[in-house]
Amino acid sequence: MIQHSADEHYEQLEALLRDEFAEVHPPATVTRCVQAAHHGAIEVTGHAHPALVERIARKHLRVLATAAAERG
Repeated sequence: MIQHSADEHYEQLEALLRDEFAEVHPPATVTRCVQAAHHGAIEVTGHAHPALVERIARKHLRVLATAAAERG
C-alpha cells in the first residue's frame, strides 16, 4: 500500500476542487478555502484529516458560489 504525505493529499484536494469549481472560482479562492478549512479543522478538532478538510472546503466553495449567483 502506498502512503501519501498530508501535503500530497492537500495538493490533490486543491487540484480536485480547482477542476470542480473552475467555472465558478479562480484557483486562488480554492486554495484559500482549503487553507481555511485546514486551519478550522485543527482549531476545532485538534487535527485536520484530509476528508474533513475536503468536506469543509467544498461547502465553503458552494456557499461562495451561491452568494455570487445571488449578487449576479
